[in-house]
Amino acid sequence: MAFDGMQLLDLAGPLEVFDAANRLGANPAYDVVVATRGGGPVRTSSGIDVGGQVGVEELAADPALGIHSLMVTGGNGTRALISDEPFLDQIRVLAGGAERVTSVCTGALVLAAAGLLDGRRATTHWAACDLLGTFAAVTVEPDRIYVRDGDRWTSAGVTAGIDLALALVDADHGPELAHQVASYLVVFARRPGGQAQFSASLRAQPARSSSLAELQRWLPDHLGDDLTVERLAERAAMSPRTFARAFRAETGMTPAAHVEELRVEAARRLLETSDLTVGEIARRVGLTRAETLHRAFARRTGTTPAAYRDHFARRTA
Repeated sequence: MAFDGMQLLDLAGPLEVFDAANRLGANPAYDVVVATRGGGPVRTSSGIDVGGQVGVEELAADPALGIHSLMVTGGNGTRALISDEPFLDQIRVLAGGAERVTSVCTGALVLAAAGLLDGRRATTHWAACDLLGTFAAVTVEPDRIYVRDGDRWTSAGVTAGIDLALALVDADHGPELAHQVASYLVVFARRPGGQAQFSASLRAQPARSSSLAELQRWLPDHLGDDLTVERLAERAAMSPRTFARAFRAETGMTPAAHVEELRVEAARRLLETSDLTVGEIARRVGLTRAETLHRAFARRTGTTPAAYRDHFARRTA
């Protein structure tokens, strides 16, 4: 579903995933159709025109069409659509005949306005989570890349549509094809839905001074090192007291809190993608012992490493 004011990447990202899946042998293949009002072109928020292939009205008038998946894109244009009852009625009709209903970014607002997320868990772009929360029947999970609740799939903002589409390919054709598609598209990492919308590096403000900015870039690749305040201060060529004060002033976090966030984030990735024991993961990310990882994990995620792995693990083949 495309409309005026949509985000171009919300459409292009998933389209490229499905096209790549077809190139790599998806069977059955995806037959993707871009629907717009009247079947005409729409203007994206970046000023690029995208042509429609069929009218929304035409699809809604053909109950025997047999849509497998309905995907509503996002963008600033959704603000007008959530109060457009004729359009919402058409979405309801199409969703009623679809096997699954999905959205990218603020497309979740359209689904919510149509009542299609009532009693469901959902996510959207971090900047629109409060607005999604105004739909009282929707349980918002703000810190997720994508959420699946039965036959309803919603994703976070913009590039998360690629993660959602890869997850759909995984559900349809298995993890091997989804991995091949991710590799074909040169996606750095195929993120599971439970991953946070913001990485630990993004949650910390970028440091202004060159020495602290360099340290921020260096840290994620050296989590197994001695990262005490004293050692970090030495690397930044500052006294420990000056370093601790400057780091907090420039990043909004203490050095210890930032290091712990980075280590827990690295542990989450290993829990999702490897069969390493919790103790082995703790040592790999610099937390030394399983007990230390348990405490840090509980502080940062509100759950245990074992429970997190049970819910989000994507085992390697």
